[in-house]
This record gives sequence, structure tokens and C-alpha cells, in this order.
Amino acid sequence: MKKAPLALVALALVVVACGGDVEETTTTASAITQAAEPAATEAEDLLDVVTARGELNCGVNETLPGFGYKDSSGAFTGFDVELCRAVAAAIFGDADAVRFEALTAAARFEAVNSGLIDLLSRNTTWTQSRDTDLGLDFGPTTYYDGQQLMAKGADGFTSMSDVEDIDGAVVCTNAGTTTEKNITETASAMGINITLSTFEDFNVVLENFKSRACDVVTTDGSGLVSRKATEGAAGEDWVIFPAVPISKEPLGPAWIQNQSRFGDVVTWTVFAMLIAEEKGITSSNVDSIVEVDGEASRLLGATEDELQTKMGLPADAFYQVIKQVGNYAEVYDRHLSPLGLERGLNALYTDGGLLYPPPAR
Repeated sequence: MKKAPLALVALALVVVACGGDVEETTTTASAITQAAEPAATEAEDLLDVVTARGELNCGVNETLPGFGYKDSSGAFTGFDVELCRAVAAAIFGDADAVRFEALTAAARFEAVNSGLIDLLSRNTTWTQSRDTDLGLDFGPTTYYDGQQLMAKGADGFTSMSDVEDIDGAVVCTNAGTTTEKNITETASAMGINITLSTFEDFNVVLENFKSRACDVVTTDGSGLVSRKATEGAAGEDWVIFPAVPISKEPLGPAWIQNQSRFGDVVTWTVFAMLIAEEKGITSSNVDSIVEVDGEASRLLGATEDELQTKMGLPADAFYQVIKQVGNYAEVYDRHLSPLGLERGLNALYTDGGLLYPPPAR
């Protein structure tokens, strides 16, 4: 069983690397502030509050290329960011009616419960404890993922390496995530010893990995692919393993519990994007294909039996989602395909994936 190198030296380097501060725009667990216009109290209806405010407060990542990050102009972009824009398009007819709050993994749940944000769309795993003890409700899974590990080929790791090969390693990951428990329980079950170091900012995790303060990095496989693909030449030596992830990570949007009207809007926004992909309806052809069949006509608000107004939305709510943001495939291809992330489990059920939207009727 191979021992990962430099574990003792790495521990000393971790202390030095901890000094890096996160960007000022990022909300950390110790710095939750109240939004200028807070979300609903327990007695208020969140959809009514958001509608009256005229803007959706949405919590996102700003350090994960492809899912949630800031581009060169400082604008938020990515797969998860697009869901915020889609929900805004459904409620207001304007995909830009969003205030984005950059959140660390450790701060994201307090941000929901404090009312700082209405919607959390930040590569968040749906788990039993979060669905109950933390007081969240979850929408449909938008990305099926699993936890993997990343190490350097120069240290003897390959894509065929196994978890047992990290015995003796310093392993780094995000604080406040399911990855901490997953890797700890996996190591215990295999009888191997690791030193786990956690940081709120994944940029700090990566800096420790680059400087060899960490031997191994672990998080969702998609996150590792994202960082490897955008690292440049240095990332060519980074290897991701094992082939079969060590956990299930169904990622999707979340909001405060017991706000079913708001939850219906988020849920059916996702389903509308999936149904549109099913039917070949895109942002470029939605105007000419709005009456492709009865289901599409209802969903896009073109018939009297549309259901959007019963949800408290404009009749053309989901037409605006597709027109302004696109269907699921368009969003995926815009942000994730360039990273080399194949659809796999995130394909429609008709293509062998797990995405199966219920009917709009």
C-alpha cells in the first residue's frame, strides 16, 4: 500500500497557507449580514415577498468555474447561476432581476435560514440532515455527482489509483461540506489513516495542494474536473480517482422549509427546462415552436388551460425562462461541456440518464 509523500512537512505548510483571506464579496460563516430587503418570515409567503421586492436574492458560488464564478468583467456566471436567472425570468419576466450573494460552503445554510437569500443554487447536496435538521427544502436534482479525489501524477498516482493509496496523506477539502464526513468515514471503513485539513474557500484548498501542503484534494468529481481543466499546464499532472465515486452527491437548489408556492416555482422552472429539451424547444426556436403539442402550449402559456397563473406567475413565465436562459441542454453545453463534463447520469431518461421531468398537465 503506497504512502503519500511529505505528510509531516505538509502539516507545517498548512499553517502558513491558512493566512489567505477570501474575497470581500464572499459571505463566510462568521460574516452573515442581513439583506437590505430580507426574505419572508415564517408567517409570510416567500413568493409574495420576492414578487413585491421585484428581485430574487440568490446564493451562489464564485470560485467554481462552470458552476458558479465571476468572469473577467466581474459578472456571475455558470450552470448554477443560470438557475437563479431562470427563476427570476419565471417570476418577473426578467432574467436579470437577481441579486447574487457569493457564499462559502460553510455559510450557505445560515444564509438561507437568516433570510439573506431566497434561493440557494450553489452545488449543494440533498441529504436527510439538510432536508430535516437544517430546515431546508430541496428542488429537483439538477446535477448528479459523486465525490472523488485528486492528486499529482508525479507522486505516483494515476487515474487507476484507489482510495487505499492515500494512506498517510494530508487531505484537504472545503469546510462545511458533505465531503468531510464522506472521506472520514471511507478512510475509517478501509482502515487507513489520513490527516484532514479544511478551509472555507476552495481557492485556499487549491493553493495548499499546489504548494504541497496537501497531498490530496477531495470534493465532487465535477469540481475536480472543473479545476483541473481551468488550471492550464500545471493541471496536466493532476489525476482524478477512483473511477467509481465514493459517494452519491445529488446537487440542486434549496430554500427555507414550508414555502411550497415558492418551491413550486423553482421546481417547475427546472422541469420546464427539461421538458423543453425533451421537445427540442430552445431559446432560438421557442417563438416558432410554441405550439408543437398540447403540453408545450400549456407550459409556454399559449393556451387557456395553462397552469402558470394558478401558481402565481404570469402565463408566459416558462416561455420567458426558455427565451431568456434556454433549455437544460443549452445551459449545460454553455457552461459544463467545455470543461469536458459529459452528460452521463445528467442526460435525459430517453438518453440513458436520470433526468425525468413529470408531465406539464
